[in-house]
Amino acid sequence: LQRDLRPHPRLAGGNPLAAYVIGMAFAFGWTPCIGPVLGAILAFSAAGTSAGGVGLLTAYALGLGVPFLAAALLADRAAHLLARLRGFGVGLQIVGGVVLVALGLAMMTNQLAVASLWLLERMPSLGTIG
Repeated sequence: LQRDLRPHPRLAGGNPLAAYVIGMAFAFGWTPCIGPVLGAILAFSAAGTSAGGVGLLTAYALGLGVPFLAAALLADRAAHLLARLRGFGVGLQIVGGVVLVALGLAMMTNQLAVASLWLLERMPSLGTIG
């Protein structure tokens, strides 16, 4: 049962075909995440004014594209930072796992809702976000 059945194509870096395959895999993984948002924007644009649709689609495109451009521009710095943080990897995985288990337990026992209400009582301005 410990088998890996994913395809591993051997494509040389810098090859346009390799970029196309990676782009397709990325799009396939992101479609469930971005599809509903894009669908809602297109539906709103179809029902409303063209200026409102253009504004929403511009904001959507910028929100989707700017982080990728920033990641491309900062890739060298990020590689150096990740190399320095490599020793903390196991500890970060353990801490992340503990946080996920704690959040799961909080959801199952309804304590996450209690914590959310407590936080909103302490900081009401959080209720205006979104």
